[in-house]
Amino acid sequence: MSDNVKLYRKIADSVADDIEAGRYKLGDRLPTERELAEQFGVSRPTLREAMIALEMLGMIEARHGLGIYVTGNVRPMAPSAEIDFEIGAFELIEARRLFEGEAAALAATSISDEQIEVLEGLLTRMHEEEEIRGEDADREFHLTIARATGNGAIIATIENLWDWRNRSPLARNILTRARGMGLEPRIAEHRRVVDALKARDPAAARQAMRDHLERVIDHLLHATETEAVQRAQEETNARRSAMAKRVAI
Repeated sequence: MSDNVKLYRKIADSVADDIEAGRYKLGDRLPTERELAEQFGVSRPTLREAMIALEMLGMIEARHGLGIYVTGNVRPMAPSAEIDFEIGAFELIEARRLFEGEAAALAATSISDEQIEVLEGLLTRMHEEEEIRGEDADREFHLTIARATGNGAIIATIENLWDWRNRSPLARNILTRARGMGLEPRIAEHRRVVDALKARDPAAARQAMRDHLERVIDHLLHATETEAVQRAQEETNARRSAMAKRVAI
């Protein structure tokens, strides 16, 4: 495999190879995420991205409180083909944290009062609209800051990073899981960015943007865990309800 292959995909391919070779059999439990992260020398977001890619292929299933289990032993593609879900959500946010933090710092030196007003209006929209519709206002908020830099390369780069959210199946899968987990923290974080831009403070703007996108990474990690938690809670509640009905008879 070439050196330019994405890191999460190298891990996903390695685990898939082990499953197909029989080192992990159907029904086997894989090592924990922590053990796998240590084994491959990667961060939790990168490891999580690899596991979700394998889950999308139907090869594994993460069961809350029990671990990660092998559910399929062949990739649903030609044996020689490599797993490729394009760019992952964690990769995107890490890249955005790098580029948009610096863009915010640069924008703080040149942003106009009119652009500040646009950001204020977008904040209002994010607060008033439901989450999916509010994503358009969120995108426009970040692109307005990029435009305030006056740098065409920065604008194009940040716009492209946002567009990857919908072009990449893996990113789309993870971001969809993260919906419905609260807007208030996101709005408060965007408010910090606007306040720093109003103050024309590059260091504060950079930090506010980086803090916001760092929280997005944490949010995605939590969201991909809590989906399994919620399923387990629903199953437990259903069993309790069934038992209560039997007792009441």
